[in-house]
Amino acid sequence: PTTDRFLAVMGSGDGADRVVPGNALAMRYDKPFAGLQGFGNAFLEKLQGAEVGHSPILDNVTLVDTPGVLSGAKQRLGRDYDFPQVVRWFAERSDMIVVMFDAHKLDISDELKATIDGLRPHAAKVRVVLNKADQVSPQQLLRVYGSLMWQLGRVVQSPEVVRVHLGSFWDRPLASGGGAAHQELLTRERDDLLAELRDLPRNAVLRRINELSRRARKLKVHCFLVHYLRNQMPKLFGKEDAQRKLLADLPRHFALCCNRYGLTRGDFPDLDEFRSALVEVADLSKFPKLDKRAVTEMDKMFATDIPGLLERAVRHGK
Repeated sequence: PTTDRFLAVMGSGDGADRVVPGNALAMRYDKPFAGLQGFGNAFLEKLQGAEVGHSPILDNVTLVDTPGVLSGAKQRLGRDYDFPQVVRWFAERSDMIVVMFDAHKLDISDELKATIDGLRPHAAKVRVVLNKADQVSPQQLLRVYGSLMWQLGRVVQSPEVVRVHLGSFWDRPLASGGGAAHQELLTRERDDLLAELRDLPRNAVLRRINELSRRARKLKVHCFLVHYLRNQMPKLFGKEDAQRKLLADLPRHFALCCNRYGLTRGDFPDLDEFRSALVEVADLSKFPKLDKRAVTEMDKMFATDIPGLLERAVRHGK
C-alpha cells in the first residue's frame, strides 16, 4: 500500500515482477489506463503500476490502491490534480469499490465527502470496510460501528443502510484480546468480502451487460433532452434571451421532458453538471435533429438484444 499515489496491481503475464511509471502505464495499449492522460502530468507522476508474476487472482482482477484521503490542515494544501474526478474515473470502470475506514480514525473530511458524492452513481459497487477492528474491544467496536454509521448517514444520501464489513486486513493473525466470539465474527466478515472479490471474474459478463444497459438508457434520455431543449428555442430572434431562461428554469424543463416522452427521471443527468455543460453551448438551436429511426433501433435493443445477451451469459455461466 502507498500513501501518496495511485497503485495499479496487475498480473505480469510473463511471470516477472516489475514497477511501471505512470506515464508509461498510460501509454500502454494493452492496459485500460489511456484515459488517465487527460488528468495531466501532475497526476501521472502520482500513478504507478505494479506487475506481479505467478499470482493467479491477478490474471483476471486488477487492484487499484488509492492515496489516503486528506483531512485537517492538509486539505488546505490540496493536490496538484482533481482527486475526486480521478476517483470518479476509476469508479466508472471498476466492478467493486472498497472504501476503508480505520477503527481509530473515523472523521469524514471535506475531500472524503466530495469523493463519496462522486461515488453515488455507483452505489451498488461500493463496499465499506471498517479496518483494524481487532484492535478494539467488542464494547468499543459497537461504539465505533455506531459512530461510523452516523458519519456515513450524514454524507451518503440513500434511504438504504450502508453495509459495513468488519475486519483486520493485513498479513498478521487477528488480535485475541476480544475473545473467540469476536475473532469468529471478524473472520466471517473477512471471508464474506473475499468471497465477493473471488466471484468478480465469474460475474464480469453480467456486469458488463448491466453497464451497457445503464449507459444506453442514459444516452436515450440525453437524446430526448437535447431534442426537447432544441424545440424550445425560437426560430429567428431572441435566442440568447430564450436560452438564458431555459437554463434558469432547467428543473421544470427536466420534468416536462420526462412527462412528454415517457422517460424515467432516475436516468436524467445531474442537473448542475448538465447546466454547466449547456453554458458552453452558444446556441441550443444548432443541436442536430433527433433521429427517430435510431431511437427505434435503441428500443429494439432494450426489448430483444439485451435480454438475449443476458440469457446467453446466464446459460454460459452454468
